Amino acid sequence: MDTIELGRTGEQVSKLALGAMQMGNATDEQSSFRILDRYFEAGGSFVDTADCYEWWATPGSRGGESEELLGRWMRAGNRRNDVFLATKGSALPHYSPDLWAADGTANWELARRTFAGAGADTLRHALDGSLRRLGTDHVDLYYVHVDDRNTPLEETLEALAGLVTAGKVRHLGWSNVRTWRLEAIRQLCDRYGWPAPVAVQQQHTYLRPRAGLDHASIVGTEQWDYLASHRDLTLVSYSPILKGVYDDPAKRTGHWAMEPYAGEDSERRLAVLTSLADELGVKPNQLVLAWLLHQATPPVLPLIGPRTYGQLEDALPALDIKLDAEQLARLDAAGA
Repeated sequence: MDTIELGRTGEQVSKLALGAMQMGNATDEQSSFRILDRYFEAGGSFVDTADCYEWWATPGSRGGESEELLGRWMRAGNRRNDVFLATKGSALPHYSPDLWAADGTANWELARRTFAGAGADTLRHALDGSLRRLGTDHVDLYYVHVDDRNTPLEETLEALAGLVTAGKVRHLGWSNVRTWRLEAIRQLCDRYGWPAPVAVQQQHTYLRPRAGLDHASIVGTEQWDYLASHRDLTLVSYSPILKGVYDDPAKRTGHWAMEPYAGEDSERRLAVLTSLADELGVKPNQLVLAWLLHQATPPVLPLIGPRTYGQLEDALPALDIKLDAEQLARLDAAGA
């Protein structure tokens, strides 16, 4: 697996990241260890988790299951030095029994109103909890998981700078954030000499957001242009294959992951994508990952989150798909 520079840090990470969100819940420990072992065998190095994963899966959970599992895996194989380890804070909701309905499903409306946020004390305690669960004294990349507009940026950024100074964090990132906020963050860091984010984790895929969509978590044309002009920020693309819907037209119909992309533009892009995948003898999901891996301005680092070993094996061939200029142009030009 090739590597990509993280921002302008000189840090080289694998150009395909592995998301561990479902590990310890939907993906049991044995299967999770197998996925992790295979990813590293393929040359991977970049593993992503968060302190809130996956509180919503089990009534009464306070998250941390993914971090705990990763800690056990790293200890079992003495793997900590092999891993570029990313985790996140700020998105764990305050505990309430009302976070789950009687049938066990999560109350996301309440959760979004009660996220822990990015206050200084909150982040310090959240990181200490993450380090304890992961069984390490530092993480390589620490994200503000959900941009907190109720806390002054100065407070958040000064606290993050303190975590870097203390050696608990090497690099910083932001997720689910609007472009104007990224610029404000960068300017404050420059003014006060605080470490600036080097990674931005947003939802990004081959389909384009539908016209009029207002979504802080999905890369639109303005944010794409901003990232192309600020190469010290690396785009880490989560949900790059939208829960695998590219391979299955029936699955796409009515799937919630398709809602932000619904429309004629997506239908035309899907038609071109499917046609080229057939020509190349690959799956559409694989072609989407390959297209993302070929992006250069700005470069994109796809973050895959396989629930099963088979899903990981299905994604890895994307690393070997080479697209020429004509094929990239066909994919890029597709749409309404």
